[in-house]
Amino acid sequence: MTEELESGTIMVVDDIPANLKLLQETLQAKGYRVLTFPSGKLALRAAAGSRPDLILLDINMPEMNGFEVCTRLKEDAALKEIPVLFISTLTATEDKIKAFSVGGVDYVTKPFQIEEVYARTRTHLRLRKLQADLAQSNLDLEARVQEQVREIADSHQATIIALAKLAECRDDDTGAHVERTQAFCRILAETLREHSSYADRIDSTFVTNIYYAASLHDIGKVGIMDHILLKPGKHTPEEFAIMKTHTTIGAKTLESACGNYPRNAFLNVGIVIARSHHEKWDGSGYPDGLAGEAIPLPARIMAVADVYDALRSIRPYKRAFTHEASCTVIQEGAGQHFDPTVVDAFRMVEAVFAAIRDRMHGGAG
Repeated sequence: MTEELESGTIMVVDDIPANLKLLQETLQAKGYRVLTFPSGKLALRAAAGSRPDLILLDINMPEMNGFEVCTRLKEDAALKEIPVLFISTLTATEDKIKAFSVGGVDYVTKPFQIEEVYARTRTHLRLRKLQADLAQSNLDLEARVQEQVREIADSHQATIIALAKLAECRDDDTGAHVERTQAFCRILAETLREHSSYADRIDSTFVTNIYYAASLHDIGKVGIMDHILLKPGKHTPEEFAIMKTHTTIGAKTLESACGNYPRNAFLNVGIVIARSHHEKWDGSGYPDGLAGEAIPLPARIMAVADVYDALRSIRPYKRAFTHEASCTVIQEGAGQHFDPTVVDAFRMVEAVFAAIRDRMHGGAG
């Protein structure tokens, strides 16, 4: 029966040519690719260019001994995982301890038995392969888990957005209000992150969460009666008081869901947006009469996005405003209705708003 050949690249480092030749011939006969070097410096240079699977390393060598070579290897992030098997004439316990302390995985004393060297070489190469396979399996598993989590999260978000769209369709015939306000919120958040004093409060997670949570801003409208929600004319004070409760209805609905998932950042942002997107910078908004920075930042961003889209949209009680007229309303509302810093960000990207509105047009002006 023919002996099965091994595989892998082995680097042998020894200043004695006879040892290099013996190890090279023996290991090559077993199927390994063998690279030989008479000095540590040459070996380090070669390893940096093409990493071997295992290094057999002598200790007593001129210029740089084996301990130094191994230390250099372990200091290099690209080379530190290569197993090092010391082969040396040194037999003292302290030398063996030092060999392991600098990162060696095994130690063979000279004069060596070639079969012992081969057996240890084979063992460490197989261990190395198992470790590499395990690391790759862990990476593959992590990728699969992340993909499954992403799919679950996407399905949850899609369900919630579908519910938000259901609420929207009761009083909005323009078609894409949810999607447009999501896009507006993301653009405003990204602009604030780059160009405002709020940069330290906004990271990529904030941007992602406000993008998805923006869809929930009017979800409380499902609790408003049709004769009030769909009234074509001006509401009476009593009707408007009922209309305003869509903010608290939405927030309470999301709070009940969040009770089961208290660390869900998406839902938590959705709660503050649903409740507070009609608050005004000067304190004259609803439902809580918050003012200034007491209004949560996601709600302040949502307020600008929502009003811009509402101005541009046809309603039973109003015509659609032009982009220019809508920008004028928002700019004049800075410091009264809107956070002035958010309005500054809006002014930087108002052309992007117009482009999004044109691209996601749904029958508005």
